[in-house]
Amino acid sequence: MLDVRRLRTDLEATKAALARKGADPTVLDIAAALDARVRDLSARRDDVRARIKALSKEVGAAHRHGEEDKAEALAAESRALGEEERALSGEADAADERLREILLTTPNTPAADAPEGLTADDNVVVRTVGFDPGGYGEHQRVPHWDIGNDLGILDLERGAKLSGSMFVMFRKQGAGLVRALCQLALDRNADAFEEIRPPTLVRTETMVSTGHLPKFEEEAYHLERDDLWAIPTAEVPLTSLARDEILDEADLPLRLMAYTPCFRREAGSAGRDTRGLLRVHEFDKVEILALATEQQAPALHEELVERATGTLEALGLAYRVVDLAAGDLSFSAARCFDIEIYAPGCDLWLEASSVSWFGEFQARRANLRYRPATGGGTTMAHTLNGSALAVPRVWAALVETHRQPDGSVRIPEVLRPYMRGAETIGRS
Repeated sequence: MLDVRRLRTDLEATKAALARKGADPTVLDIAAALDARVRDLSARRDDVRARIKALSKEVGAAHRHGEEDKAEALAAESRALGEEERALSGEADAADERLREILLTTPNTPAADAPEGLTADDNVVVRTVGFDPGGYGEHQRVPHWDIGNDLGILDLERGAKLSGSMFVMFRKQGAGLVRALCQLALDRNADAFEEIRPPTLVRTETMVSTGHLPKFEEEAYHLERDDLWAIPTAEVPLTSLARDEILDEADLPLRLMAYTPCFRREAGSAGRDTRGLLRVHEFDKVEILALATEQQAPALHEELVERATGTLEALGLAYRVVDLAAGDLSFSAARCFDIEIYAPGCDLWLEASSVSWFGEFQARRANLRYRPATGGGTTMAHTLNGSALAVPRVWAALVETHRQPDGSVRIPEVLRPYMRGAETIGRS
């Protein structure tokens, strides 16, 4: 969440930054007024508490001197002040809770160097690699759902029969390809990232820490009986790994990676292309994440982008890196580079990874702090993350890109050790 101190010292600049994201900046006026009220009520409550404490001593002194009438009068005054203290405390708590509610639903402000603009049309393509629009043959212009059906490696009909629309089932070498892609992504990042296998179900506060709640409750799967949430990404549990803890600066950056299934209701997908693997409720993904100091964050952001794109290059897929405009940034992100891959059968650029830097926004929600090496008070960490590899769209682009004239799919060389040595996927 936003640092409440910005409302006290830099309100107009913070409102201007929020407006760049397309959010209503006047909500910060309400938040600033609530913050001022909380501080005023808290100060008055503390003054009353101090007076009650002083009266207690005066009552004791009056009793010791046999001044019972005075003691009773002072006690009566103390009781009245006690009622006032409780009322002030209740008002302060209510105002503070309302302030927290507003801050929890207020998006992060964009970084100063995020491109201007409010929509995806304002995004900036930083670079495009491996894309030749005239270089694809007719055999590559077949959508992955047809390829998968023809080779018997993608069973959309039975996936829907088992679980409903937008749930898919991979079969034979299609299932092997899912596993191979995830293991490849883990292995390519194992040089610098600690592998974690976190729980797939998490508590509400874990979802709140990353900004997925309360704002995006409708997008998440909730197990009401146990009050647990199915994670939409491993970002959620990894960010909370050190929640409410104090790290040492010497341990930063803390680099983590995880393979997990991910679950998203896609509640807002009506009218959007949901064919094949373009938009699904459950999918496998490898996430890479870092906790860092503010000074470490820029280089880490670049590194996460290079790690994600490096894997796509190794798979022989065309991709482009897109710098998101301020208004197209996610709720929690301050800066983000989307990595999109080209799927020739669909003739679409598909988002394969969002590599995001969140500043202190998530860390403030998760109370994620570190102790500076120079000493002094603790400091909020910066969080960054991105998909090292998200399976569905990479799977789709891969089988379309590497489809051969005879209808088989060539397996990229880097994947063959994970595919039991197979070089192609053919009919079986």
